[in-house]
Amino acid sequence: MDFLTTNFGVIFAWVAVALAVFLPGMGSAKGVGIVGQAGAGLLSEDPSKFSKVLILVILPGTQGLYGFLTGILIMNSAGLMGGAAELSVATGLQFVAAALPIAIVGYFSAIAQAKAAAAGVGITAKHPEKSTNGVVLSAMVETYAVLALLISLLSIFNIQVA
Repeated sequence: MDFLTTNFGVIFAWVAVALAVFLPGMGSAKGVGIVGQAGAGLLSEDPSKFSKVLILVILPGTQGLYGFLTGILIMNSAGLMGGAAELSVATGLQFVAAALPIAIVGYFSAIAQAKAAAAGVGITAKHPEKSTNGVVLSAMVETYAVLALLISLLSIFNIQVA
């Protein structure tokens, strides 16, 4: 393997890490902010509902954790943690492809989950005893982030690094 090919493979692996971590992280940050704003409105009226609102605020943050986990696994599988990794361009691109499910679905599902969770804050405001319904509705969106995480992980584990 020549020097240029090795470097581009490693660069693509780092791009995969960046995609896996940054996109779901940005979606989660935006999502937590959306629900946090809705929750702050409710809490300004009724601070006793903090624990119910907190659960809803936390939910869109899980996609960021999934992306972080995926990024760590890519770094480990590609040999990026040990220092002198040697990867072909094809292998680097395989890591990029493996990162795409969690990167894309993680970003969009965090925002979609935030919208559902913000609506859950509305349920909690009017019917505090039904706040679990808002959590369940929000968690339904999580299913797609988990599926994307699984596809990314299965893809990473099937990449042959020589």
